[in-house]
Amino acid sequence: MEDLISKSETRQFKVIFPNTLNAHDTLFGGTAMQWMDEVAYITATRFTRQKMVTVSTDKMQFKNAIKSGTIAEIIGRVLNVSKLKLDIQVEIYVEEMFSEVRFKAINAIFTFVAIDEKHKVVKLKTVLQ
Repeated sequence: MEDLISKSETRQFKVIFPNTLNAHDTLFGGTAMQWMDEVAYITATRFTRQKMVTVSTDKMQFKNAIKSGTIAEIIGRVLNVSKLKLDIQVEIYVEEMFSEVRFKAINAIFTFVAIDEKHKVVKLKTVLQ
């Protein structure tokens, strides 16, 4: 299980451009949430190899603003596994482009379930193995 968790970890990088900023010159929260859900989905799918859907988001914390001209790294990791659901922890770290400064900006937990062709919740295959 630990090996599968490790292999399913997902990382994406994004440059923060001016077109993603809000009126405060920081990244739109909704954009960050979209990126995080996408990484969580990829992580869940890589872990289970099943059709997955988001059922909830919990404990989203915006710790630091994300400004233009920085690089965001979005990291998804499997946190908890049960018979029917999977919790993915997603964190966004920010790096300044031209220095070694790096800090955590946002973290949250996304919960997923597997579905069948009729969109009914099914057991996670990973747990059945």
